[in-house]
Amino acid sequence: MSIAALNNETAWYAVRTKPMEEERAALNLTSWDVPIFAPKLRERRSSSYGNPYVTKPLFANYIFARFNVDRQLHKINYTRGVQNVVSFGGHPIPIDETVISVIRERIGDDGFVHTDEDLKPGDRVRINSGLFENLVGVFKRSTKDKERVKILLDAMKCQSHVLIDRACVERV
Repeated sequence: MSIAALNNETAWYAVRTKPMEEERAALNLTSWDVPIFAPKLRERRSSSYGNPYVTKPLFANYIFARFNVDRQLHKINYTRGVQNVVSFGGHPIPIDETVISVIRERIGDDGFVHTDEDLKPGDRVRINSGLFENLVGVFKRSTKDKERVKILLDAMKCQSHVLIDRACVERV
């Protein structure tokens, strides 16, 4: 591959935005004709006022942008809403295309990333490791940080709620 061809290549980069300005950065980069990817989550609110859901970025203060680093880095770094392009040793680090693809595959028809759509309240689950390995329970809900889940165990004629790492639970 020639040097000229390398200079024309684009890649995905993580762009750090200013606090709570992901939308602004995305809109401004789009106006520069820079392809962006700003995955979003839809989470249920704990309060019941108004809309029961809130829309949040998948990665707070980060979006992805596809650009030629040699020709566009300065423009990207000085776009309103952008803090900087994630770099190491002063050099922007490209994001592998497969990372972007994996995230895109998890986007549902509603346009939001689905992280634990495989478990729904009432699903029977088995704990696959740890102290409670092989015990079966009922999935109740995910916790706020999405790393843990609450399940209802029915063991020794006693029902008990347990918070456990999401990775330790599988649907039966």
